[in-house]
Amino acid sequence: MSKLPVLTSKKLIKILKEKGFEIDHSTGSHFIFRHSLNSKMVTVPFKNKDIPKGTIMSILRQAGISKNDLIKFKR
Repeated sequence: MSKLPVLTSKKLIKILKEKGFEIDHSTGSHFIFRHSLNSKMVTVPFKNKDIPKGTIMSILRQAGISKNDLIKFKR
């Protein structure tokens, strides 16, 4: 199994948008995304440094994206 890639907020937001999520609103330094089809909601911190791997895994679980899908998308 491959390692989880290091992601910044901008890269993670780009991935979420490709997977069908749209920005619903923002609160402070966080963007709240909603999926256009199934109304899943995901909160992404917006800062100019790498997101911790535990936070990335939590966001992926909330979004219904597998770790393998993320690794394939990064290539």
